[in-house]
Amino acid sequence: MTHDDLLSAYRAYLECLSARQLDRLGQFVHEDVEYGGEKIELSGYRKMLERDFREVPDVRFNIERVAIDGPLVAARLAFDCTPVGRFLGLEVNGRRVSFCENVFYEYEDGKIRRVWSIIDKAAIEAQLGDRPGPVP
Repeated sequence: MTHDDLLSAYRAYLECLSARQLDRLGQFVHEDVEYGGEKIELSGYRKMLERDFREVPDVRFNIERVAIDGPLVAARLAFDCTPVGRFLGLEVNGRRVSFCENVFYEYEDGKIRRVWSIIDKAAIEAQLGDRPGPVP
């Protein structure tokens, strides 16, 4: 895939997620997908996303930065959302929070084959008062 092909495919994948069109997930995600080094397959990936959507019903995937190198896509995604109950082990309970995710994807056969993700949990903790914010 060319740089432009990967960028278009990645944007279409995020649009699919934001629209909750999980029946289309197989168009973007490889059947043998791995997440964080663990093979979870497409069905496990879908279950993970369904759980995320239950925990954060208003989540939208917004690209803040994206870089492409061969079959690799690196993105910084920005979120401004309202998790219900617990989220990432934190008692958010319907409070609006903003945070970023740094995520790396490896494409194979035109689909996402491997994913590694780090969410800025410290930013959420600071907004909830569970952790001090940055020192000016």
